[in-house]
Amino acid sequence: MAVTMQPGRYEASEFQTGLCDFFNDCGICLLGAFCYPCLGCAIASDMNEFCLCGMGMSIRSVYRTKYNINGSLCDDFMMVMCCPMCAACQLKRDIDRRKQQGIF
Repeated sequence: MAVTMQPGRYEASEFQTGLCDFFNDCGICLLGAFCYPCLGCAIASDMNEFCLCGMGMSIRSVYRTKYNINGSLCDDFMMVMCCPMCAACQLKRDIDRRKQQGIF
């Protein structure tokens, strides 16, 4: 069978909120500040993963790849290692926004 169509190019996007846009959703910020493991479990649940996977670089990378968000494994590693709560809050905000938009 011959290939008649080449895969299309998709424009890369960005996360819908910045890393430090805490006040875009104060509930997520408070959850991250006072119960960081709970935030990780909420992210993992949204992504249909095991609870402890929500706080790591791998789930951020999987999400970024799934939604064609700019970045690299190195970026994900640095975000999670240097600003773990900020990275988790950003990811959860993006998941919630995509749910509202009907594209999650």
